[in-house]
Amino acid sequence: MTMKKISFLVLFFWSAFLMAQTDTTIYQMVDEMPRFPGCEQLDTTVQVKQQCAQASMLQFIYQNVHYPEAARLEGIQGTVVLRFVVEPEGTISNLEVMKDIGGGCAEEALRVVGAMNEVGVRWTPGKKAGKAVRVFQVLPIRFKLEDPLPYTLVGRDTVYVEFEDTLSFAGGHAALEAFVAEKLVYPAFGLDSCMVGDMVVELLVKADGRLKIINVADYNNLGDEFQFEAIRAANSTKGKWTPARYDGHAVPTMYDVPVFFAPKDARCAAKVQDFARAKALAEEGIRLYNTGEKETGLAKLTEAIDLFPEHANFRYMRGQAWLNEENTEKACEDLQIAKRVLSGSYLDNLLPLICKE
Repeated sequence: MTMKKISFLVLFFWSAFLMAQTDTTIYQMVDEMPRFPGCEQLDTTVQVKQQCAQASMLQFIYQNVHYPEAARLEGIQGTVVLRFVVEPEGTISNLEVMKDIGGGCAEEALRVVGAMNEVGVRWTPGKKAGKAVRVFQVLPIRFKLEDPLPYTLVGRDTVYVEFEDTLSFAGGHAALEAFVAEKLVYPAFGLDSCMVGDMVVELLVKADGRLKIINVADYNNLGDEFQFEAIRAANSTKGKWTPARYDGHAVPTMYDVPVFFAPKDARCAAKVQDFARAKALAEEGIRLYNTGEKETGLAKLTEAIDLFPEHANFRYMRGQAWLNEENTEKACEDLQIAKRVLSGSYLDNLLPLICKE
């Protein structure tokens, strides 16, 4: 027998040996079933880890699933059932629909579960005789229409979104803007580079008139000192609000307080004018886009961004427009820049589903 034939036989038998060692069977049940990640650090029993993993998986799904508009309009509700394989390395494969209820619900369920691999979710694989194996996983996802509550929870705070009488500032919104502008102090260090930009302070006005700052959207990333001044100016409005009312009672609700920082130094006049122009371009651009003049609207938004490339709100508006145009690449570019500033927003959940970060 020649050396060439011996080498071929060795390679053949070695390949056969490796194939025998790799269990390609897809099991229905195994000694230890697969688990969604997030609970493996618990020093407890497998059963408790499994319960924890189930809760983490449902949280992931229901935070990211969106009720399809077609299903909502047709009153469709029920349970979609998916099946997939958890592979030994923790990825999922063979994703399929076992039960559909229509209205786009199955497609939405597939979208969310199918995103697990893309966003780096790695399951703890199922084990048989101590070895990781391929295991079928069946996942029911419930779509249920509910009458919306008149309030929502923001952290631990109840915030009403429906009311008979809206929250109002003494004198109206224009009076609020004027009052905040009067109270606002421009940080001196910002003059060196003529820092200019706008913010929105999300202010919770409680039923008894007390105020609480929920968030500050610093669109041009002016920084902590500017944010502190915005918060101070917003808090100075205490005592000038008439709380919202629902079912005859005063209720807590939120108000977006606009804050604009512009240096008054003559050396900064050109930059202040550029910002005013950019803001007008962005507002006109989104108006044109929403009324069907999409190309012109996008062009206006791009002009605004060319003037202030890091402005989160300009990027967010154009990113949403690109999403509507199904241009995921351009949408992700804009929305990732917006996310740097608007952390903690719904972008944190949206971006992993549409972008390969």
